[in-house]
Amino acid sequence: MRTESPLILTVSQLNRYVKSKLDADENLDPIFLVGEISNCKYHSSGHLYFTLKDEASQVRAVMFRSAVSRLRFRAEDGMQVLLRGRASLYEAGGSYQVFAEDMQPDGAGALSVAFEQRKQKLAAEGLFDASRKRPLPAFPQTIGVITSGTGAAVQDILQILARRWPAAAVVLAPVAVQGEEAPAQIVEALQDFGKTRCADVLIVGRGGGSAEDLWAFNDERLVRAVAASPIPVISAVGHETDFTLCDFAADLRAPTPSAAAELAVPDRTEQRARLLQTRAYLAAAAADTVAAKRERLALLLSRGSFQKPRLFLDEKRMRLLQALSALQAQEKNTLHGAREQLGSLAAKLHSLSPLAVLARGYTLAAAPGGKTIGSVREIDEGDTLTVRFSDGTADCTVRTVQVFAKE
Repeated sequence: MRTESPLILTVSQLNRYVKSKLDADENLDPIFLVGEISNCKYHSSGHLYFTLKDEASQVRAVMFRSAVSRLRFRAEDGMQVLLRGRASLYEAGGSYQVFAEDMQPDGAGALSVAFEQRKQKLAAEGLFDASRKRPLPAFPQTIGVITSGTGAAVQDILQILARRWPAAAVVLAPVAVQGEEAPAQIVEALQDFGKTRCADVLIVGRGGGSAEDLWAFNDERLVRAVAASPIPVISAVGHETDFTLCDFAADLRAPTPSAAAELAVPDRTEQRARLLQTRAYLAAAAADTVAAKRERLALLLSRGSFQKPRLFLDEKRMRLLQALSALQAQEKNTLHGAREQLGSLAAKLHSLSPLAVLARGYTLAAAPGGKTIGSVREIDEGDTLTVRFSDGTADCTVRTVQVFAKE
């Protein structure tokens, strides 16, 4: 029996054949897979490479840059996801893998995951720290409003500002508040206000909507622009239960755009009432002060010094004369005592003077150089000495020297 020759294929032919079989299988395109991400790597080209696994198996997966750009969250190792794509073969490497076209977190929405990821990242950088928050100006002269120029929110804001504080001017920067172009427009408006400084406080926000409608206010560029604004920012996005990352970066969060307008300016009715109350308090305080001063003045005028000033002056003159006499007497006694003390000290000093000793018959011998001779041992026979008397001196020659024996 003759056997047919076996079919011999190249590796490329084999891989191409297997790939064609996989691509032609309608059960594999599209395919939905659920599993855990591991070995996740974002390539510099923008493509995402990862492994999808469960308890028993794993499969390699790739998501090209165009699909990655549509993701609302950042894929990470350990994340459980639901993936839509197709199963095929990478011919050059001969590897079976899944080409992902879309991906959602399993059990949590993509927007929710993206929100938490971005919130943690920006919070770690300190963009939401309470220490960065600035107080709003008490009496702003100009309010900047960044919102849709046609929405109900801007009308509410303008009406409330006009009612509460009509003295303030309003500068409106109309922008898109949802869609892909919204973040860039809001960032540009924030930067323009920061450069021109044409407002004292800014209101950034929009009315309510779905999470997708409000997503522009979670954009990282917008959040950084709010945090970097040199002008205090009030974030007013959606309703009271809606929270965006813009709320955390702003200096103050308002639950609604209407509430933001109320927080931005004081209420003129309250301010008028406060002024009237303050004026009444000041008037009463001034009246009390004047009454007290008048009472004090009346008391002073009733005293004798004002009723009969001559008697007051005579009394003061007598006290002055008495004080002067006392000072003079004290001065006389002090000088007399000082003189007596000085005389006593002078007498003591005179008694200790060498001249006084000489006056009593004593003499003082000195060598030719003027050195006083205090002992007979300091001279020799034949020395010439000068002898000082109380009334003069005499030059003498030593004929003999005699030293007394010690007792």
